[in-house]
Amino acid sequence: MTNDHLTFALGVFTGFFAIMNPIANTPAFLGLVAGSGKSEQRKIAKSACLTAFIIVLTFILLGNIIFHLFGITIPAFKITGGILLFHVGFEMLQSKKSAVTHNKNVTAEVDEGVAISPLAIPILAGPGTIVTAMNKVTGVSMIDSAIVITIFAFMCLLTYWAFSMSNLILDKLGQNLITVIGKIMGLILAIMGTDMVIAGIKLGFNIG
Repeated sequence: MTNDHLTFALGVFTGFFAIMNPIANTPAFLGLVAGSGKSEQRKIAKSACLTAFIIVLTFILLGNIIFHLFGITIPAFKITGGILLFHVGFEMLQSKKSAVTHNKNVTAEVDEGVAISPLAIPILAGPGTIVTAMNKVTGVSMIDSAIVITIFAFMCLLTYWAFSMSNLILDKLGQNLITVIGKIMGLILAIMGTDMVIAGIKLGFNIG
């Protein structure tokens, strides 16, 4: 792997970590599975992460087909995706649960269905995650696409570990530190969104 690939991989990891934020999402997970046993919590976490991986992988592999089917141009996608990421990041900075990545009507009822919604969709594999993934594989080589898929799979694994140890993480870090981490991730997302908009404008108007 070349230095360019390592730099690309680091950028991909940062993007996925910021939008998925396994640590900051642990309180939401605990709220959804409150009252269930550890084995059931692990089962729900596994199902949610696996479902999220399949959803995003589908968009990564079929992204070009989706583009052609709906007549979406790469510059328009970058600009729209950038605005979306900026919006998510801005709301995270304001300590709001974004409507893009969170379900406002989450209930604490223990049901394995929460693994699909709202955990897999839209908390883990929401529009922000899909936009990030598709942006990273647009116009890149097969190697870079494989890097994106591998890193996203790793992020899903990290999320599974975080959800499985959610009680321990919340006890050790505390809600205040988790909130601070969420704000930092929000800032990173806002910057990434701005960068995507700039890249889309440059590409659309052939600016060097």
